Amino acid sequence: MTERSETGGAGGRPPTGNPSELILENVSRWYGNVVAVNGVSMKVGPGVTGLLGPNGAGKSTLIHMMGGFLAPSSGSVTLDGTPIWRNPGAYRSLGLVPERESAYDFLTGEQFILAMAKLHKLPEPGAAARRAIGLVEMEYAADRQIGNYSKGMKQRIKMASALVHDPPVLLLDEPFNGMDPRQRLQLMDLIQRMAAEGRTILFSSHILEEVERLASHIEVIVAGRHAASGDFRKIRRLMTDRPHIFLVRSADDRRLAAAIIADGSARSVQLTDKGLQVEAIDFQRFTWLLPQVARDADVRLWEVSPADESLESVFSYLVAT
Repeated sequence: MTERSETGGAGGRPPTGNPSELILENVSRWYGNVVAVNGVSMKVGPGVTGLLGPNGAGKSTLIHMMGGFLAPSSGSVTLDGTPIWRNPGAYRSLGLVPERESAYDFLTGEQFILAMAKLHKLPEPGAAARRAIGLVEMEYAADRQIGNYSKGMKQRIKMASALVHDPPVLLLDEPFNGMDPRQRLQLMDLIQRMAAEGRTILFSSHILEEVERLASHIEVIVAGRHAASGDFRKIRRLMTDRPHIFLVRSADDRRLAAAIIADGSARSVQLTDKGLQVEAIDFQRFTWLLPQVARDADVRLWEVSPADESLESVFSYLVAT
């Protein structure tokens, strides 16, 4: 069971004050002649934001700059209007889970989280450490050395270290790496609860399914550049130059298929055991015409659903452009 405080919040207490906002303005970072991030601007506010991109796209570099561990070569990164770089006070509001291992293998899980609580100068470090360990369901292994943890257990203890001071902002770099399905579901549930409390949570991933399950809002980074921002379904619908695939079920799929082909409102129609797979060129035109075509053919529509309205479709398109 996940431990909750008397306030009922997943993180122990709901954030106080105004919601926190991270703002990146024309941020770049280069190493010699290598440009890792190039002119990225974005805002990250309350809720869950997915930072999506292939390996090597610059996601970790962006998160390190948001966390104050890396200076922008140009541009600015601010938290609630205050620059993060060389601002130790920002860490009272930030919790970071880096992709690389950041725990000391010779310490037990409890010793590590307790040390983090003391570094934050919390008034009751022992209670804070126990609460954070409970949130990630690691009580059973708290007295074991971190060096004996599995990859998934190390990920969870890193998450506990980010939560120990109950920050309103969380930066999570590939947080689900190495977790088994149960661990992933538990962490997803925790992230969703914390977002519902008003926290600002950004997590990076190259796994489309993870982002699609947690975040309706995405920021896409491709080759160090900001490729897209917004609701991935809306982004998909803006791709008017790409075919849109629909699954259509009706009272008479064969008759409807013949009517769609005769109407010319789709590029292709395929009859499958799940219904009709229709490839439409113009998303808006097809969704407007289909009910009319079905009515004229005297066929009742049962289901019309986009078969490619997924992050996989969005991501493939953005990487190719």
